[in-house]
Amino acid sequence: IQDSQVTMKLRMLRSPLVRECMAEFLGTFVLLLFGCSAAAQVKSSRETKGQYLSINMSFSVGVMSAMYLTKGISGAHLNPAVTLSFCILRKVKWGRLVPYCLSQVLGAYVASALVYVVYYDAIMEFGEGVLTVHGPNETASIFATYPSQYLTLGRSFLDQVVGTGMLMLCILSLEEKRNTPAPSDLIPPIVATIVLGISMSMSANCGAAINPARDLGPRLFTLTAGWGTEVFTCYNYWFWVPLVAPLIGGPLGSCLYLVFIEWQLPTPELLPQDKSTTVCTINIKVVVKREEVYLLICKAVMLYLKKSNH
Repeated sequence: IQDSQVTMKLRMLRSPLVRECMAEFLGTFVLLLFGCSAAAQVKSSRETKGQYLSINMSFSVGVMSAMYLTKGISGAHLNPAVTLSFCILRKVKWGRLVPYCLSQVLGAYVASALVYVVYYDAIMEFGEGVLTVHGPNETASIFATYPSQYLTLGRSFLDQVVGTGMLMLCILSLEEKRNTPAPSDLIPPIVATIVLGISMSMSANCGAAINPARDLGPRLFTLTAGWGTEVFTCYNYWFWVPLVAPLIGGPLGSCLYLVFIEWQLPTPELLPQDKSTTVCTINIKVVVKREEVYLLICKAVMLYLKKSNH
Protein backbone atom coordinates (compact mmCIF):
# COMPACT_ATOMS: atom_id res chain seq x y z
CA ILE A 1 0.00 0.00 0.00
CA GLN A 2 2.82 2.39 0.88
CA ASP A 3 4.54 1.73 -2.46
CA SER A 4 1.32 2.51 -4.36
CA GLN A 5 0.86 5.74 -2.41
CA VAL A 6 4.43 6.78 -3.20
CA THR A 7 3.87 5.99 -6.88
CA MET A 8 0.69 8.07 -6.94
CA LYS A 9 2.48 11.01 -5.33
CA LEU A 10 5.26 10.79 -7.90
CA ARG A 11 2.76 10.71 -10.77
CA MET A 12 0.73 13.67 -9.44
CA LEU A 13 2.04 17.06 -10.49
CA ARG A 14 3.06 19.25 -7.58
CA SER A 15 1.41 22.43 -8.83
CA PRO A 16 -2.36 22.47 -8.21
CA LEU A 17 -2.76 25.17 -10.86
CA VAL A 18 -1.10 23.03 -13.52
CA ARG A 19 -3.33 20.08 -12.63
CA GLU A 20 -6.43 22.28 -12.82
CA CYS A 21 -5.38 23.78 -16.15
CA MET A 22 -4.81 20.30 -17.55
CA ALA A 23 -8.31 19.35 -16.43
CA GLU A 24 -9.83 22.46 -18.04
CA PHE A 25 -7.94 21.75 -21.25
CA LEU A 26 -9.12 18.14 -21.42
CA GLY A 27 -12.68 18.95 -20.37
CA THR A 28 -13.10 21.64 -23.03
CA PHE A 29 -11.46 19.32 -25.54
CA VAL A 30 -14.07 16.63 -24.82
CA LEU A 31 -16.92 19.14 -24.98
CA LEU A 32 -15.87 20.48 -28.40
CA LEU A 33 -15.01 17.06 -29.77
CA PHE A 34 -18.58 15.89 -29.20
CA GLY A 35 -20.20 19.10 -30.43
CA CYS A 36 -18.10 19.88 -33.50
CA SER A 37 -18.06 16.25 -34.60
CA ALA A 38 -21.85 16.26 -34.60
CA ALA A 39 -21.87 19.54 -36.53
CA ALA A 40 -19.48 18.10 -39.11
CA GLN A 41 -21.59 14.96 -39.50
CA VAL A 42 -24.87 16.84 -39.88
CA LYS A 43 -23.46 19.49 -42.21
CA SER A 44 -21.40 17.27 -44.50
CA SER A 45 -24.21 14.73 -44.87
CA ARG A 46 -26.74 17.49 -45.68
CA GLU A 47 -28.77 16.39 -42.66
CA THR A 48 -29.13 12.81 -43.85
CA LYS A 49 -27.10 11.58 -40.87
CA GLY A 50 -28.51 13.76 -38.15
CA GLN A 51 -30.36 17.02 -37.66
CA TYR A 52 -29.78 20.31 -35.86
CA LEU A 53 -31.08 18.72 -32.66
CA SER A 54 -28.29 16.16 -32.94
CA ILE A 55 -25.76 18.96 -32.54
CA ASN A 56 -27.57 20.37 -29.51
CA MET A 57 -27.71 16.97 -27.85
CA SER A 58 -24.08 16.20 -28.65
CA PHE A 59 -22.87 19.41 -27.02
CA SER A 60 -24.97 18.51 -23.97
CA VAL A 61 -23.45 15.02 -23.80
CA GLY A 62 -20.06 16.69 -24.12
CA VAL A 63 -20.83 18.93 -21.13
CA MET A 64 -21.92 15.96 -19.03
CA SER A 65 -18.92 13.83 -19.96
CA ALA A 66 -16.45 16.66 -19.41
CA MET A 67 -17.94 17.46 -16.00
CA TYR A 68 -17.75 13.87 -14.80
CA LEU A 69 -14.19 13.77 -16.10
CA THR A 70 -12.80 16.95 -14.52
CA LYS A 71 -15.13 18.20 -11.78
CA GLY A 72 -13.02 16.67 -9.02
CA ILE A 73 -9.90 18.54 -10.13
CA SER A 74 -10.87 21.99 -11.38
CA GLY A 75 -14.62 22.19 -10.89
CA ALA A 76 -15.23 21.69 -14.62
CA HIS A 77 -15.79 25.31 -15.66
CA LEU A 78 -15.17 24.62 -19.38
CA ASN A 79 -16.18 28.22 -20.07
CA PRO A 80 -14.40 31.56 -19.44
CA ALA A 81 -17.75 33.17 -18.60
CA VAL A 82 -18.26 30.62 -15.83
CA THR A 83 -14.73 31.12 -14.52
CA LEU A 84 -15.16 34.91 -14.53
CA SER A 85 -18.49 34.63 -12.71
CA PHE A 86 -16.98 32.35 -10.07
CA CYS A 87 -14.11 34.80 -9.57
CA ILE A 88 -16.59 37.64 -9.04
CA LEU A 89 -18.51 35.47 -6.57
CA ARG A 90 -15.22 34.63 -4.81
CA LYS A 91 -15.62 30.94 -5.48
CA VAL A 92 -12.36 30.93 -7.46
CA LYS A 93 -9.22 33.00 -6.96
CA TRP A 94 -8.61 35.73 -9.54
CA GLY A 95 -5.15 34.34 -10.24
CA ARG A 96 -6.77 31.33 -11.92
CA LEU A 97 -8.86 33.33 -14.38
CA VAL A 98 -6.31 33.77 -17.18
CA PRO A 99 -4.70 30.28 -16.93
CA TYR A 100 -8.14 28.63 -16.92
CA CYS A 101 -9.31 30.65 -19.93
CA LEU A 102 -6.17 29.95 -21.94
CA SER A 103 -6.47 26.23 -21.18
CA GLN A 104 -10.10 26.22 -22.28
CA VAL A 105 -9.35 28.01 -25.55
CA LEU A 106 -6.44 25.67 -26.26
CA GLY A 107 -8.60 22.61 -25.57
CA ALA A 108 -11.25 23.90 -27.98
CA TYR A 109 -8.58 24.58 -30.63
CA VAL A 110 -7.09 21.09 -30.41
CA ALA A 111 -10.53 19.45 -30.48
CA SER A 112 -11.41 21.40 -33.63
CA ALA A 113 -8.20 20.25 -35.27
CA LEU A 114 -9.00 16.62 -34.49
CA VAL A 115 -12.54 16.97 -35.84
CA TYR A 116 -11.11 18.48 -39.03
CA VAL A 117 -8.73 15.54 -39.47
CA VAL A 118 -11.45 12.96 -38.81
CA TYR A 119 -13.98 14.60 -41.15
CA TYR A 120 -11.52 16.00 -43.69
CA ASP A 121 -12.81 13.98 -46.64
CA ALA A 122 -16.45 14.75 -45.85
CA ILE A 123 -15.73 18.47 -45.42
CA MET A 124 -13.82 18.66 -48.70
CA GLU A 125 -16.51 16.74 -50.58
CA PHE A 126 -19.25 19.00 -49.20
CA GLY A 127 -17.34 22.20 -49.93
CA GLU A 128 -16.16 20.97 -53.36
CA GLY A 129 -12.56 21.33 -52.28
CA VAL A 130 -12.92 24.94 -51.12
CA LEU A 131 -13.04 26.10 -47.49
CA THR A 132 -15.51 28.98 -47.39
CA VAL A 133 -17.42 31.07 -44.85
CA HIS A 134 -20.33 32.11 -47.11
CA GLY A 135 -22.59 30.32 -49.53
CA PRO A 136 -24.55 27.06 -49.65
CA ASN A 137 -21.36 24.99 -49.32
CA GLU A 138 -19.77 26.90 -46.46
CA THR A 139 -18.15 24.78 -43.78
CA ALA A 140 -16.84 27.36 -41.31
CA SER A 141 -20.01 27.06 -39.20
CA ILE A 142 -19.04 23.48 -38.38
CA PHE A 143 -16.55 24.95 -35.95
CA ALA A 144 -17.41 28.53 -34.89
CA THR A 145 -20.76 30.32 -34.60
CA TYR A 146 -22.07 32.93 -37.06
CA PRO A 147 -25.18 35.16 -37.00
CA SER A 148 -28.28 34.68 -39.13
CA GLN A 149 -28.64 37.06 -42.06
CA TYR A 150 -31.64 38.87 -40.55
CA LEU A 151 -30.00 39.56 -37.18
CA THR A 152 -28.85 43.01 -36.08
CA LEU A 153 -25.66 43.51 -34.09
CA GLY A 154 -27.47 44.71 -30.98
CA ARG A 155 -29.88 41.79 -30.84
CA SER A 156 -27.12 39.25 -31.45
CA PHE A 157 -25.25 40.76 -28.49
CA LEU A 158 -28.40 40.59 -26.36
CA ASP A 159 -28.95 37.01 -27.47
CA GLN A 160 -25.57 35.95 -26.08
CA VAL A 161 -26.00 37.95 -22.88
CA VAL A 162 -29.38 36.35 -22.17
CA GLY A 163 -28.21 32.83 -22.99
CA THR A 164 -25.13 32.99 -20.77
CA GLY A 165 -27.09 34.73 -18.02
CA MET A 166 -29.62 31.90 -18.04
CA LEU A 167 -26.81 29.38 -17.80
CA MET A 168 -25.33 30.95 -14.66
CA LEU A 169 -28.72 31.65 -13.11
CA CYS A 170 -29.70 28.00 -13.38
CA ILE A 171 -26.47 26.29 -12.33
CA LEU A 172 -25.65 28.40 -9.26
CA SER A 173 -28.52 26.93 -7.25
CA LEU A 174 -27.56 23.30 -7.78
CA GLU A 175 -25.28 23.12 -4.72
CA GLU A 176 -27.15 25.54 -2.45
CA LYS A 177 -28.01 23.56 0.69
CA ARG A 178 -30.53 26.14 1.93
CA ASN A 179 -32.64 25.69 -1.20
CA THR A 180 -33.22 22.40 -3.04
CA PRO A 181 -29.69 21.15 -3.83
CA ALA A 182 -29.14 18.48 -6.44
CA PRO A 183 -27.28 15.30 -5.52
CA SER A 184 -23.61 15.78 -6.29
CA ASP A 185 -23.49 12.80 -8.65
CA LEU A 186 -26.39 14.18 -10.70
CA ILE A 187 -25.07 17.71 -11.19
CA PRO A 188 -23.33 16.93 -14.55
CA PRO A 189 -26.47 15.58 -16.28
CA ILE A 190 -28.55 18.42 -14.81
CA VAL A 191 -26.12 21.03 -16.17
CA ALA A 192 -26.13 19.18 -19.49
CA THR A 193 -29.94 19.39 -19.56
CA ILE A 194 -29.79 23.13 -18.87
CA VAL A 195 -27.34 23.56 -21.75
CA LEU A 196 -29.62 21.47 -23.97
CA GLY A 197 -32.59 23.66 -23.08
CA ILE A 198 -30.66 26.84 -23.91
CA SER A 199 -29.40 25.33 -27.19
CA MET A 200 -32.87 24.22 -28.23
CA SER A 201 -34.53 27.55 -27.43
CA MET A 202 -31.85 30.21 -28.03
CA SER A 203 -29.67 29.05 -30.92
CA ALA A 204 -31.64 30.23 -33.96
CA ASN A 205 -30.12 33.72 -33.95
CA CYS A 206 -26.41 32.98 -33.72
CA GLY A 207 -25.76 29.42 -32.59
CA ALA A 208 -25.93 29.79 -28.78
CA ALA A 209 -22.20 29.85 -28.19
CA ILE A 210 -22.63 31.15 -24.59
CA ASN A 211 -18.95 30.27 -24.18
CA PRO A 212 -16.05 32.40 -25.47
CA ALA A 213 -13.67 29.41 -25.54
CA ARG A 214 -16.16 27.32 -27.50
CA ASP A 215 -16.18 30.01 -30.21
CA LEU A 216 -12.66 31.49 -30.15
CA GLY A 217 -10.77 28.17 -30.15
CA PRO A 218 -12.49 26.79 -33.26
CA ARG A 219 -12.39 30.20 -34.96
CA LEU A 220 -8.63 30.40 -34.46
CA PHE A 221 -8.33 26.91 -35.88
CA THR A 222 -10.29 27.79 -39.01
CA LEU A 223 -8.06 30.85 -39.41
CA THR A 224 -4.97 28.64 -39.47
CA ALA A 225 -6.47 25.69 -41.35
CA GLY A 226 -7.35 27.41 -44.60
CA TRP A 227 -10.55 29.39 -44.16
CA GLY A 228 -8.48 32.58 -43.86
CA THR A 229 -9.07 35.90 -42.14
CA GLU A 230 -12.68 36.00 -43.32
CA VAL A 231 -13.67 34.01 -40.24
CA PHE A 232 -12.91 37.20 -38.28
CA THR A 233 -13.89 39.88 -40.79
CA CYS A 234 -17.20 38.45 -42.03
CA TYR A 235 -20.52 39.97 -40.94
CA ASN A 236 -18.80 43.27 -40.18
CA TYR A 237 -16.28 41.79 -37.74
CA TRP A 238 -19.00 40.00 -35.75
CA PHE A 239 -16.51 37.64 -34.07
CA TRP A 240 -16.22 39.83 -30.95
CA VAL A 241 -19.87 39.31 -29.99
CA PRO A 242 -19.59 35.68 -28.77
CA LEU A 243 -16.38 36.68 -26.98
CA VAL A 244 -17.57 39.73 -25.06
CA ALA A 245 -21.32 39.19 -24.58
CA PRO A 246 -21.00 35.93 -22.54
CA LEU A 247 -18.47 37.65 -20.25
CA ILE A 248 -21.19 40.21 -19.49
CA GLY A 249 -24.12 37.79 -19.40
CA GLY A 250 -22.46 35.38 -16.96
CA PRO A 251 -21.88 37.95 -14.20
CA LEU A 252 -25.34 39.47 -14.83
CA GLY A 253 -26.99 36.08 -14.36
CA SER A 254 -24.91 35.56 -11.22
CA CYS A 255 -26.06 38.94 -9.85
CA LEU A 256 -29.68 38.03 -10.54
CA TYR A 257 -29.18 34.83 -8.58
CA LEU A 258 -27.62 36.69 -5.66
CA VAL A 259 -30.31 39.38 -5.44
CA PHE A 260 -33.40 37.28 -6.05
CA ILE A 261 -32.40 33.93 -4.52
CA GLU A 262 -29.26 33.65 -2.40
CA TRP A 263 -29.76 36.81 -0.36
CA GLN A 264 -33.42 35.89 0.24
CA LEU A 265 -32.80 32.37 1.52
CA PRO A 266 -33.15 31.95 5.31
CA THR A 267 -30.01 31.48 7.36
CA PRO A 268 -29.49 28.00 8.85
CA GLU A 269 -30.49 29.31 12.31
CA LEU A 270 -33.88 30.45 11.00
CA LEU A 271 -34.71 27.28 9.09
CA PRO A 272 -37.76 25.45 10.55
CA GLN A 273 -36.99 22.27 12.39
CA ASP A 274 -39.22 19.22 12.33
CA LYS A 275 -40.45 17.59 15.53
CA SER A 276 -37.99 14.73 15.41
CA THR A 277 -35.08 17.17 15.23
CA THR A 278 -36.48 19.20 18.13
CA VAL A 279 -36.99 16.14 20.30
CA CYS A 280 -33.52 14.89 19.48
CA THR A 281 -32.01 18.26 20.37
CA ILE A 282 -33.85 18.36 23.70
CA ASN A 283 -32.76 14.84 24.56
CA ILE A 284 -29.15 15.70 23.85
CA LYS A 285 -29.32 18.73 26.11
CA VAL A 286 -30.98 16.92 29.04
CA VAL A 287 -28.53 15.28 31.44
CA VAL A 288 -29.85 12.23 33.23
CA LYS A 289 -28.05 10.63 36.11
CA ARG A 290 -26.95 7.03 35.71
CA GLU A 291 -28.76 5.94 38.87
CA GLU A 292 -32.06 7.35 37.60
CA VAL A 293 -31.72 5.36 34.41
CA TYR A 294 -31.14 2.15 36.33
CA LEU A 295 -34.16 2.90 38.55
CA LEU A 296 -36.41 3.50 35.57
CA ILE A 297 -35.29 0.23 33.98
CA CYS A 298 -35.98 -1.70 37.22
CA LYS A 299 -39.46 -0.21 37.51
CA ALA A 300 -40.26 -1.11 33.92
CA VAL A 301 -39.12 -4.70 34.49
CA MET A 302 -41.22 -5.02 37.67
CA LEU A 303 -44.33 -3.70 35.91
CA TYR A 304 -43.81 -6.14 33.07
CA LEU A 305 -43.47 -9.08 35.52
CA LYS A 306 -46.63 -8.11 37.41
CA LYS A 307 -48.64 -7.91 34.20
CA SER A 308 -47.33 -11.26 33.02
CA ASN A 309 -48.32 -12.93 36.36
CA HIS A 310 -51.87 -11.60 36.12
